[in-house]
Amino acid sequence: MRERVERVEERMQQMVGSLSNEAVGDLFASLPHGKRLRAKMVLKIAGYLESSIKLAAVIELIHAASLLHDDVIDEAQTRRGEISLNASEGNRQAIMMGDILYSKGFEELTSFDRSIAAKIAHAVTLLSIGEMMDVRLSGSFNPDIESYLQMIYQKTAALIEATAAAAAMLAGKDEKIYGLYGKNLGIAFQIVDDILDVTQSSEKLGKPAMHDFEEGKTTLPYIYLYESLNEGDRDKLISMHGKKLDDAQKNWIRGLMETTESVQKAYLYARELGEEAIALMRGEEEEALAQIVEDMIEREF
Repeated sequence: MRERVERVEERMQQMVGSLSNEAVGDLFASLPHGKRLRAKMVLKIAGYLESSIKLAAVIELIHAASLLHDDVIDEAQTRRGEISLNASEGNRQAIMMGDILYSKGFEELTSFDRSIAAKIAHAVTLLSIGEMMDVRLSGSFNPDIESYLQMIYQKTAALIEATAAAAAMLAGKDEKIYGLYGKNLGIAFQIVDDILDVTQSSEKLGKPAMHDFEEGKTTLPYIYLYESLNEGDRDKLISMHGKKLDDAQKNWIRGLMETTESVQKAYLYARELGEEAIALMRGEEEEALAQIVEDMIEREF
């Protein structure tokens, strides 16, 4: 699989190289690659063909664009343990680079069947709405689970859902089954990310631990924690929201999460979604896709 993903990397570089702009090429080369989850999904669903390699490359370009914009919005200083582009080159360069990758991705997407292109394009619209809702929800402590789940579906899961469905369409498989697999995987993936922000060290995460809460995000572990607290502790938790936390405050939150089993409850929710996705893929005799879910749920960073 590594060699096949490397072929996707080469295809992405060719797409960016076709723009014939040295500055764009240099900036693209500086971006960290990440897990390439979406590319792996496409190749496992649709096989190792030129069309699937190209679809995987297009989707990864779009995903990279979304991360560039996300880092600007979040004022992130690092991305996957490396200095973020907005931190090294400034917000304007990061935004414009994101725009270039979005535009190039959509340009390449036009070569696919209209139904496949529409599937991905709609997901990117949802992704943008999800980004906006994330910003809005970060304005105050949000104790509502449904609004959180809707936001992470749009911001994260919609593109993974569309990736799986589009790859299935390319391969003549059932897009609804694979789309549901992708949706569950995407929501579970984001919940696990949110859990790791609480439980893991800054060194493992490649970013400051508990940074989500400090920048105003109310993720599932915090919502479950809030539901379990008395009024006084709820007020204390809310008073810390969106502020820089010291070690004592972090330890207070982590201690209460352990006592109330808030992290475990969030993990069980992600696990339930993951088990449904695994069952769907085993029903299609797609053990490699089932393993992607298992690996994602059990990861430590």
